[in-house]
Amino acid sequence: MLGSASDAEDVLQETWLRWVNVDLGTVREERAYLVRIVTRQALDRLRALSRRKESYVGPWLPEPLLTAPDVAEDVELAESVSMAMLLVLETLQPIERAVFVLREVFDLDYDEIAEAVDKSPAAVRQIAYRARAHVAARRPRGIASPAETRAAIQAFQRAVETGDLQSLLDILAPDVVALSDGGGVKHALLRPVVGAGQVARLLAAGWWKRDAERSVEPVQINGGPGLLVRVDGEIDGVVAVRVENGYVTGAYHVRNPEKLSRVERETAVTR
Repeated sequence: MLGSASDAEDVLQETWLRWVNVDLGTVREERAYLVRIVTRQALDRLRALSRRKESYVGPWLPEPLLTAPDVAEDVELAESVSMAMLLVLETLQPIERAVFVLREVFDLDYDEIAEAVDKSPAAVRQIAYRARAHVAARRPRGIASPAETRAAIQAFQRAVETGDLQSLLDILAPDVVALSDGGGVKHALLRPVVGAGQVARLLAAGWWKRDAERSVEPVQINGGPGLLVRVDGEIDGVVAVRVENGYVTGAYHVRNPEKLSRVERETAVTR
């Protein structure tokens, strides 16, 4: 719901502090009570994050998580936490985002969601309908098989390591989008780069060519394929890669050091 593991942890901590001080004898349904607290805390945090992003330097990307390979086996879960989907959710209003996540990811009924967001069930149905339509118009359309994904990420890694322009053009979709997030601390693109030719030239002349010992390692980022980039043995960034129909359609490069703490060890993602 937040696109930030650190903010999610803060919300859970705040929820726990409230929960331990509650007289459980006054709570009719514990699960619904917790869902309401977490949702309202998350909505408050979303509004604060939106103000913070207004002054953010360059594109804002969600915080990447190093995830176990088995997350990708649950296709719906993997898509719900993917970098591409989190970016789509960024285009929703906070209340729309909360309703969408509670309904589409956790399959809560409308009455329970209504209580969590302090709206009527009828209003929640309308919000859910608008949010679904908005997401459906923007979500990735082509689902790649595991074999296609592996082949694409291997080819992408080889092309990135060698800087071979033609190899990059062969693996990039015509409308591929590249985004990078340095948070004003590390060098990064200040705006999206679109199109196979421009993205290929950017990558061919990219960060791995500079005077340092660099390595690129395939990993699972947010339930999908990605590359972990090290410079002189230290983590420099990650590239989450979106693959559709065997081609790379999105490359999301996170270099902001504040967002890289969850790529040193795997984060368990379940539902």
